[in-house]
Amino acid sequence: MSRLLPETSGQLHGMLAIRLGLAATVVALVAGGVAYFVETYRAEQAALEQATGSARHFATPAMQVIVGAGRPDGHDELERLLDKSRFVGLQVFDRDGSPVYENWGSSTVSLIDVLRAQTLKRPEGHQIHRTWIEVGSEHLIHVVVPISGSDGRLVGYVRTLSRLDAETLQAQRDQVRTGALTAIGAVVATALVLYPLMLALLRRSTDLSRSLLDSNLSLIRSLGNAVAKKDSGTDAHNYRVTLYAIGLAEALGVSAEDISHLVAGAFLHDVGKIGIPDSILLKGGSLTPAELLVMQTHPVLGTEIVTGNPWLQEAAVIIRHHHERLDGKGYPDGLRGEGIPLIARIFAVVDVFDALTSERSYKSPMGLDEAMQIIVRESGSHFDPRIATAFMDIAPALYVTITRADPNELRQRLHEALLRYFKLGVLPPVV
Repeated sequence: MSRLLPETSGQLHGMLAIRLGLAATVVALVAGGVAYFVETYRAEQAALEQATGSARHFATPAMQVIVGAGRPDGHDELERLLDKSRFVGLQVFDRDGSPVYENWGSSTVSLIDVLRAQTLKRPEGHQIHRTWIEVGSEHLIHVVVPISGSDGRLVGYVRTLSRLDAETLQAQRDQVRTGALTAIGAVVATALVLYPLMLALLRRSTDLSRSLLDSNLSLIRSLGNAVAKKDSGTDAHNYRVTLYAIGLAEALGVSAEDISHLVAGAFLHDVGKIGIPDSILLKGGSLTPAELLVMQTHPVLGTEIVTGNPWLQEAAVIIRHHHERLDGKGYPDGLRGEGIPLIARIFAVVDVFDALTSERSYKSPMGLDEAMQIIVRESGSHFDPRIATAFMDIAPALYVTITRADPNELRQRLHEALLRYFKLGVLPPVV
C-alpha cells in the first residue's frame, strides 16, 4: 500500500509534470521513431522507384542485341545513356546469369571489385528486383530488370547500381526530420492542452487518497486505543511502544515503507485481545496454565480480525509474530531466527521493554537499568542480538524523553511521526 502522497500544491504540480513529462517523452519518442521509419521507408521507396525507372531505359532493343550476340561491342548508345545518369555501373547477363557486358564509368577499382562480387539475384519471371546495398560509406540502389525478346521470352537481365545525388539525400533527410518533429510536436502540444484537466483529476484523486488514509489511520488508532484501555486502563502504552519502535527502526536503517507498516502494526499488535474473555484478560493475579493457553491465542485472533484488509497485510506480521522468540520457543508459530519478519523482531524488543518499565495493576514499573539487563540477558534467545544491541544504544535517551512526556506530548510526537512516514499534508489530531 502506497502512502506517499504530495503534501503541497507545488509537489502536486511536480508529480504531474514528471509523470506527464515522462509519458509525453515516451510517446513522443515512439511517435517520432514511427514517423522516422515511415518517412525513411517512403523516401527509400521513392528512390527505388526512380532508380527502377532509370534502369528500365536500359532494356532497349540495343540491349537485346548485346544479350543475343553475347559480345561487348556496338552499344555506344548505352554508354552515352550511362554517362548522363547517376549510375555507378551497369552489368548485363544472359538468361543463365552469365555476364556478357559491363560498364563501370568512373568508379574506382576497389568499388568495382566489391560490386562485381555481388551475387546476381535473379527475380522470378519478369518481376523487377530492387534493394539497397552498402559498400563502405556508399549507400547504393541495386536494381535487376529482366530483358525480354521480341517474342516476349526472357533473354537476360540488366543490373544497375546507382547512388542518390546530394540534393535527393538532403531532401530525404529533411522529409524524415520534418515527419519525426511533427509527431513529437503534436504529442507535446497535446500534453500541454491536457495538463490542466489532468491536474484537476490528480488533485481530486490525491484528496480522496488522503481522506481514505486519514480514515484508516484514525480507525487503527481508535481500535488500538480501545484494546489498550481495556487491557491496561490507558492508551499510553500504544503511543510509547510505537515511538520506541520508530526510534529503533530508524537506528537500524529500516526503510520508510517498512516503518509505516511497523507503525500500523504497533497500534494493533494486541487487537486480538478483543476475543479474550475478561476473566482472563483482566485477571489481577497469575494465569493458570489453561488460562495462559487462551491468552496466547490473541496473536491468531488478531490476525483473523485484520485478514482481508490489504491495507494491513504487512502490519499483520507484527500482530501475529510479536511474541515469537529467536530460539523458536515463542508463539503462535514457533518461528526462529530470521524466519521471524524483521519488523516483528524489532517490535518484540520494544514491547517487552515498555512492559517491563510500565506500571500495571499487578506490578510496579521496573527501572531502566534492570530492564536493560533483561534485554541483554535475553539477547540471542528471545531477541535478535543485532536489534537488541542497537536498542541498548538508543534506549537511555529515548526512555527519558518518552517517560517524561505527558499524554498530550506523546500524542504530538506520534502525530509528527505519522506526518513523516505517511506523507500527509493534513492529518487528524491524535486523540
